[in-house]
Amino acid sequence: MRRLLVIDDHDEIRDNISEILTLAGYQVFNAPNGKRGVEVALKENPELVICDIMMPELDGYGVLHLLRKNEATKDTPFIFLTAKTERADFRKGMEMGADDYITKPFEDIELLNAIEMRLKKYDILQGRYPEDEKGASHLIADLNASGMLRLDPSTAETQELGKKMFLYQESKRPKSLYLLKSGKIKAYRINEDGKEYITNLYAPGDYIGYLPLLESKSYEDSAVVLEDAELAVFPKDEFLDALYNDIQVASKFIHLIARNVQDKEERLLSLAYGSLRKRVAKGLIDIQSKFTAAHPAAASGTNSAANSNPDTSGLSISREDIAQYVGTATESLIRTLSDFKNEKLIDIKDGKIRIIDLPKLQNLLF
Repeated sequence: MRRLLVIDDHDEIRDNISEILTLAGYQVFNAPNGKRGVEVALKENPELVICDIMMPELDGYGVLHLLRKNEATKDTPFIFLTAKTERADFRKGMEMGADDYITKPFEDIELLNAIEMRLKKYDILQGRYPEDEKGASHLIADLNASGMLRLDPSTAETQELGKKMFLYQESKRPKSLYLLKSGKIKAYRINEDGKEYITNLYAPGDYIGYLPLLESKSYEDSAVVLEDAELAVFPKDEFLDALYNDIQVASKFIHLIARNVQDKEERLLSLAYGSLRKRVAKGLIDIQSKFTAAHPAAASGTNSAANSNPDTSGLSISREDIAQYVGTATESLIRTLSDFKNEKLIDIKDGKIRIIDLPKLQNLLF
């Protein structure tokens, strides 16, 4: 049962709200003024606070300020109740960190809808997502499913690209966010020696191109299709408006992709200093994770953990692309794969690589 706190100095309004919420299945605490409301919040740790603005002893702004300063309640969803004559002041509360406001008098359904939406947002932002691009894709999909982001793949423009066609090229300015609905795409750069280095691999459910959009800079790599691809296309302004409309959502998203940037830097160091066997082992594990783990559906999302079982169908990716991903010559990769096969770490059938002993392959990394 979700725990809510109602703070209002008008007994009739407070009791009416508490009754509505109780009938809706919530456990309700209440307080007759701001000072008492803070005390109850710190003691009961509610999952959402509904608070009047104009109150004796401590007004709603003071309540919000104190709760946002406390570690236990700093992220608790907060909804202001405001009289129509105070509506011009609601921006102050939003700038202080309130999540929503409701103008008195209000309909019961308006209050219940606002609470449901804010609890959904709280659950999503508190969810545990992988700190990488996969986690960012899950977050966008979950926000879409909840209605908090309006990037609907079913109504977005669709782009179809055949094998070896470019989605974008290095140094070009980004104009769109892409959702890969089907197919496979690789992103790569050409180093000073003219060799190709794969920077990322994308599978269905992945969002592509948000980092240069957020940084307002040109693409630093190129993206080309490995298997015929279908993509949903979201205009740049549509994505940025949806994201920055809510600072908490933007902060969560940026936190996830910041980890992804760190992972890329670590992989560059691995390419420079790691042994070939370790690099190939990590590359195979990475590619299996990219192309066989569960991804959010194109039109809905989930933050459930990816399937960790090895894929029985094998990895359908060329030896050249694997070599470029791990930063080695194709001939060196083939020799290493042959060793792994002899050691019964992998199996190769019809050109597809299948990991048959994931724990031992993982142990090579240490």
